[in-house]
Amino acid sequence: SAYRLCTMRGLPSVLARTLASGTSGSPVLPDMSEVRSRLRDIVGASTNWRDHVQAMQERKALHTLLAKRQEDLSPRRMKDSYLEVILPLGSQPEIREKYLNVHNSVRFGRILEDLDSLGVLICYTHTKEEMQPRSPLSIVTALVDKINLCKKIIYPDCDIKFTGNVSWVGRTSMEVKMHMLQLHDGDYCPVLDATFVMVARDPENKRPAFVNPLVPETPEEEEIFKQGELNKLKRIDFSTASLLKMAPTAEERNIVHDIFLNTLDTRQEGEGTVSFRSRKLPPNSVWMEDAKLKGLQICHPQERNIFNRIFGGFLMRKAFELGWATACSYGGSRPFIVSVDDIMFQRPVEVGSLLLLSGQVCYTEKNYIQVRVHSEVYDADTREHQTTNIFHFTFMSENEVPRVVPKTYGESMLYLDGKRHFAAVMKEI
Repeated sequence: SAYRLCTMRGLPSVLARTLASGTSGSPVLPDMSEVRSRLRDIVGASTNWRDHVQAMQERKALHTLLAKRQEDLSPRRMKDSYLEVILPLGSQPEIREKYLNVHNSVRFGRILEDLDSLGVLICYTHTKEEMQPRSPLSIVTALVDKINLCKKIIYPDCDIKFTGNVSWVGRTSMEVKMHMLQLHDGDYCPVLDATFVMVARDPENKRPAFVNPLVPETPEEEEIFKQGELNKLKRIDFSTASLLKMAPTAEERNIVHDIFLNTLDTRQEGEGTVSFRSRKLPPNSVWMEDAKLKGLQICHPQERNIFNRIFGGFLMRKAFELGWATACSYGGSRPFIVSVDDIMFQRPVEVGSLLLLSGQVCYTEKNYIQVRVHSEVYDADTREHQTTNIFHFTFMSENEVPRVVPKTYGESMLYLDGKRHFAAVMKEI
């Protein structure tokens, strides 16, 4: 099973301890509500939707605080951005309800929201200038590189601890590694590792802005920084080889051709009259077109982030829940999330948008279900649809699931893309 081992890949335990030692003086760890209020203070966000235009106007004045070059910003260490945050599900039962699902475990969609908020705060901690009470930077999530889980169930009545720090820095982007642990028998045990990429923009969120460079201090940190560089190159390679840009490999073409031959209907009249159009579903299979679910969300002001756009964590939660429902209805039993992979935030979602979500099972293997959720906004004035995100989720079902079968060339490309994502996840695990 995919859950058998969980190494704290991103941040070896020695480093985690070293970084933590900087914060061990504070006996009480901040919780998630404190994370969100700190973010509002750093940005000077409005707490009232009526005042949001005024708050954004005030941010414009912060332009003068932006660095003209990265070299003008003081270098930072990994421990400078290290944060530990508690989610007191065990010690404060009153917050439990918000995190609870019907199976009496923790809603993973809520965890995605928390990781997103924490990732942004870690980046603000990395870029904080002592003399500036407000940050001129707008830091937003560009990409969820990966989230790998090593526990099937997150318990609703045990405290959770998040830790994280900036692990790599480009000129205007930062990679953040985060870990989630849960308290069992007096010890915090690993639950998941997450890698996010955040980008810094100017106060109005229009142009890229420079961020403080990161200086690794130990061989261990050098290794982590190097891994961040490799992750960036891997993403470029993956995107270059995208099936939207390049034809499938020879091996992939054979897979598609085999599926096509397996679905040809040979029960035609007479010999040699098999039609290319006549198709039949092989046993224990489901056509891809019958393995999808759709959802619609109206984006209310309540779901806005500190920049008055729709909060990325909310989008992730909604996409995850639709992905989970897609896997659940497909497999006919409760699915468990194994990995979240390669979520690209292509454009911001404005308050008031109609958000259309489409969940599609695009690849299956044994009891694994690979689900792709496509999210787009619909503008009622222009009647245009624009893609905002593509989400990739790997679920594990309790039982073996039917094989999903593409019928058209477009579906075959989705199938191959799902197969690639699944293979990348399995390699990690």
